[in-house]
Amino acid sequence: MRTNKVARIGRNINRSLARLAPARMSKALPRTMRFALEALIPRRASTDRPPRPGLSPSLFAHVAMDETIMAAAMGPNRFPRSSDYPRVALELEDAHDHFRRKGWIDDPRSYHRSPPVLRDPLLIPGMTILGQHFEKLMFESGFEPHAGEPGGERWHSYVPNHIAHAWVLRHDDDVARPWVVCVHGFGMGIPVADFVGFRAGHLHKDLGYNVVMPVLPLHGPRKVTPLGGEAFISFDLLNGVIGMAHAVWDMRRLLSWIATQNPASVGMYGVSLGGYTTALTAGFVGDLDFVLTGIPVADLLALYRAHAPRHVMRRAEEHGIFSDETDSVLAVARPTTFPALVDHDRLFMYAGIGDRMAMPEQAHTLWKHWEEPRIEWYPGNHVGYMWSGDVRRFVDEVLTTHSAGGGDTRGLYVA
Repeated sequence: MRTNKVARIGRNINRSLARLAPARMSKALPRTMRFALEALIPRRASTDRPPRPGLSPSLFAHVAMDETIMAAAMGPNRFPRSSDYPRVALELEDAHDHFRRKGWIDDPRSYHRSPPVLRDPLLIPGMTILGQHFEKLMFESGFEPHAGEPGGERWHSYVPNHIAHAWVLRHDDDVARPWVVCVHGFGMGIPVADFVGFRAGHLHKDLGYNVVMPVLPLHGPRKVTPLGGEAFISFDLLNGVIGMAHAVWDMRRLLSWIATQNPASVGMYGVSLGGYTTALTAGFVGDLDFVLTGIPVADLLALYRAHAPRHVMRRAEEHGIFSDETDSVLAVARPTTFPALVDHDRLFMYAGIGDRMAMPEQAHTLWKHWEEPRIEWYPGNHVGYMWSGDVRRFVDEVLTTHSAGGGDTRGLYVA
């Protein structure tokens, strides 16, 4: 009895400390030290796992940065409430039964529907960010969850999400130009972040591309919470399933419009969650001149398991939330479920060896699924790609090499 009381007091103290950001951030140091120690343990090189990091002061600092950001973000306000566990468990159980009856478990491709061609989106000129003029593109998404789909009513209630948005950088001439669709990561979807994250001005001015940066569901002007994407990647796991189906629907509609713009070539380039979206889209669209994923996520359930605090994991396991049945539901919107329809020599990846957010294992999983296409591993963290010279050169090489096109853009949106 006394042992249980002491343990209960200890748990209460830990919960109180967790409410303090500095206390949470202090967890970053031991996690960073563990990464450093594991990096020093000799291990035979193998394609069955990500490459071994060469530990350096720079990489140590990168890892510490990621771990600090993750620790600061993992506040109690982001943890599920007690009532969420049985609610989410029941919803996932209903979803598994519903998906099985509909045949989506056995045939995940049938879960996704082909969208109509995008004919005349609204284009608003005169927008400016960082001295760069661009257009704002908008259209009615038209996506709806399946009738009776668990979580569908909640998704439909996100009214701002019904309108799709994108930022467009186009050259003011009649020359057939290469186009690239740049798909942002979690929490982005606002012009300043997207322009900086993709070096959009460089792709446009120096490489000659027309650049389109679509806003993912529940991000930027489509968000329904203070933080963009918070309702997308959340403990409501079905939001991730419906959200990814919605994202691919929007990408295919956008690609169908680009196909009418006399493109010299069309490629997709996504980072982080945008890498997930880009990889999933490649399972439905084959006529792309290149597909480039940076620091990609490949498996949302594995990501939840990697980052969930122990007490959340324990409660989730008790309620059967992280189960094989849940995995089969999430698989209908997972890029590793579908073979890429794009030719192998047009698939490219880069990833950070010290990435503590998406994790190197995620990129490695996608790399293996795509039968080991060309990949650039850089010695940095999740956002380190933005200042990595190797990554910049790699991206420029991919876009320059594939700017001439040669694919048939008429089929860009068709499964």
